[in-house]
Order: sequence, then structure tokens, then C-alpha cells
Amino acid sequence: MFEKLFHLKDNNTNVKTEITAGITTFMTMAYILAVNPSILGEAGMDPTGVLLATCIASFIGTVCMAFMANMPFALSAGMGLNAFLTYTVVMGFGYTWQTALLAVFIEGIIFIILSLTNVREAIFNAIPLSLKHGVSVGIGLFIAFIGLQNAGLTVANSSTLVSIISFRDNFSTAGICALLAIVGTFLTGILYIRKVKGSILIGILGTWLLGILCQLTGIYTVDPESGYYSLLPTLAMTDFSKLGETFGQCFQVDFSAVSIFNFIVIIFSFLFVDLFDTLGTLIGVAAKADMLDEEGKLPRIRPALLADAIATTAGAVLGTSTTTTFVESSAGVAIGGKTGLTALTTAILFLLSMFFAPIFTAIPSFATAPALIIVGFLMFTNIAELRLTDDNYTTAIPAYLCIIAMPLFYSISEGISIGVISYVVINLICGKAKNINPVMYVLAVLFMLKYIFL
Repeated sequence: MFEKLFHLKDNNTNVKTEITAGITTFMTMAYILAVNPSILGEAGMDPTGVLLATCIASFIGTVCMAFMANMPFALSAGMGLNAFLTYTVVMGFGYTWQTALLAVFIEGIIFIILSLTNVREAIFNAIPLSLKHGVSVGIGLFIAFIGLQNAGLTVANSSTLVSIISFRDNFSTAGICALLAIVGTFLTGILYIRKVKGSILIGILGTWLLGILCQLTGIYTVDPESGYYSLLPTLAMTDFSKLGETFGQCFQVDFSAVSIFNFIVIIFSFLFVDLFDTLGTLIGVAAKADMLDEEGKLPRIRPALLADAIATTAGAVLGTSTTTTFVESSAGVAIGGKTGLTALTTAILFLLSMFFAPIFTAIPSFATAPALIIVGFLMFTNIAELRLTDDNYTTAIPAYLCIIAMPLFYSISEGISIGVISYVVINLICGKAKNINPVMYVLAVLFMLKYIFL
């Protein structure tokens, strides 16, 4: 049966290898089940509902990838995109999370349409490579900054805006949590360097376990009034009714409180980030799996993009942020995963994870913070792709402005806007208009209008 569905022999693989690869992929990306409810929970969403939505959306998207494209790629709620929803759209622009999910839903519909044509690839090709790398690096810094905040390491300061926490003040609560986050970051980093499978997930659970030990020994003090709760997990059944807290809420929007132009900007920002994240991941992981043709193209990229678009649309309805292809899929590919059977294995594991929702949602933020910091580093490594030489400054400077704008302005969309505008202006004035794709002019004008009228 598997041979008929996934053509294992044609791809020089077997059932054992594919299933092992699927389990490996799941282990490397299961951290999202702890991180996503934590991030979207700050937007006011029910954590259990978010986790259930994430599991089901991941299952749907990865199954589509398995059967439509026969590729070993797994999908789940994208890092950076969940942060954009919470910290920019909800906390920054002041929209409800229902409105943000509606933007994700519309983005998914647009992507389904674009994925049925060549438009998605055309848009991707219009954006200069330097900005693509800049967006990835900037999101990495933004995610890392959020991790530092969730760890309690970064605190507000009236004179310098931000500073490091004083470990001696409130050591039994804030201080020890920040210290445990540092230990967890070292632990996760070391495990990742040593290529331990599931290193990020192990880092989360290990940091949480250290916190539990601190509570049992009295080093950590439970203080609910200050927001420091018991770290001990509760053994309970998953409350599947919580899915009703998020399911279909993207259609419960008060449009009288929504600025249409700003809403369009939000949709475009989701589109932009998801577009490059997905295409970059597909091409990068496919290259490692030797799946690209002689021209460096991915033969089955259209059904893969369509699977991604379907997952995003379904995820928005279920109640989670943009669902996208994960770069962690490379872990399964590295040990031999080549077909949709790898993806199908990962999808089934995501579905089974719903029964462990109470465990994932009980993980404290200081334990998930190391994952954000290390994932931020992994995205930051794209900085090596930027050519920072004086003959390349017309592309390097816009990428740099894009990078620093995201964490310092606390907004992914602002970084994208500034990157696009600066690229067009600098290249135009420096006499390199030939480097500017016509689509970039349109995007730059739209972003300028946003700053003028909003």
C-alpha cells in the first residue's frame, strides 16, 4: 500500500527509514506545541484551544503535503508569524485576536489562489535576495528579544528603555526564573550543537524540570498574586471543548473597529513573511534532500505550496496563526526521509499530541524562552548570506535597516516596510534603478501611503 501511495522504490527508500524520519522531524518541531499556546495566549486566546487548533492544523497541512506533493515536509504554526499576530497586530495595532485570525484566513485564501498559478513564484522572484535574508534575520532577532522578555531577563528601564533584571531582587520568583532561562538556553544550545534529536524540545522540558526541582526545594516560591504559579504539572484529561473557544472565531469580527487600509497592510505582512518563509524552507530543505532539478527548481513545488495554503486557511478557522512548512523538516530528510510517508508519520504524531494538551499548556514561559532564543539564532544565521561589501551597499543597507527595525520597533511589518522603501529609494538615487523590479515600486508606494495616512 505504501509503495503504491508514495513510490518508495522510485525514491530509493523504505518504510522503516520513512517512519524513523517522520518521528525525528516531529521530535525536532514538537516544541511549537509548548511555544505557540504561550505566545498566542498573550493575545487573549485560550491556550488549550490554541494547542488543539495547532495539532489539527499541523495534521491537515502535513497530510496534504504527504498526499498532494509526496514530499517529506511537515507543517505547523510558524515562528515569527505567531509573534507578529500577538505582539504587532494585537498588542501593537490594538486589534482583537479574532481580527488577526481573519487576516490569516484571508491570507490563506489568497495563497490558495496564487498557488494554483505562477503568481506566488513571480512575487517571490520580484523581491531582492538581500531583503529575503534580511527578513529572516530580523525575525530571528525579534523572536530572540521576545524570548528574553518571556524569560524575565529583559526588563523596562526609565532611562535606557530596557536593561537586564536584577537577580537579587525577588530572587525566589523573578530572579530564579530568569536564571533558569539562562541555564535552559545553554542546555538547548549545547544539545543542538551536539546534534541531539529533539534538542529544543528536550531543552524546554529540561528547564521546566529544573524549575520543578527549585519549587520542591523551596528555591522557587509560588506567588499567584504576582503571577508566579505552581510549576507542578496536573494530571488531567484534555478538555476538547476548549477548541470551541477558538474555532470559527475569525468570522466573529466587528468591522466598525477595523481600519481597512491598516487591515490590508496586516494581510500583506502575513503574506510577505509566509511567502518567503515557505518558499525558502521548501527550496532549502529540498536542496539538502537532492530533490531539485538541474535548474535548481523544485519539480513538485506547486502542490507543496497549495498544501501550505490549505493548512493556513484551515488553521485560521480552527484558531491558530499561519501554518507553514518547517525548516526542522530537514532533520527527517537528513536521516533518509524522501517521500510523503515521512510527512504522514509526523502528521499522525501531531494528532496524537492533542491528548497531552494539559502537559504542553502547563509549561511556564521561562522554560519556553530558551527555545525562542535558539530558534532566533537559527534564523539569524542567514546573516551569512548577505554580502556586506562596499560594492554591495545598495542592497546590504536596506537589509540592515529591515533587520534592526523589527526588534527595535517591535514589529515585523515595520521592518518589512522600511526594508522595501529603503531599497527602492537608495537604489533609485544611486543610479541602480535597473536593480528594482516594478513590483517593488508598487510595494514601496503602498508602504509610504501607510505612514502618510495611518
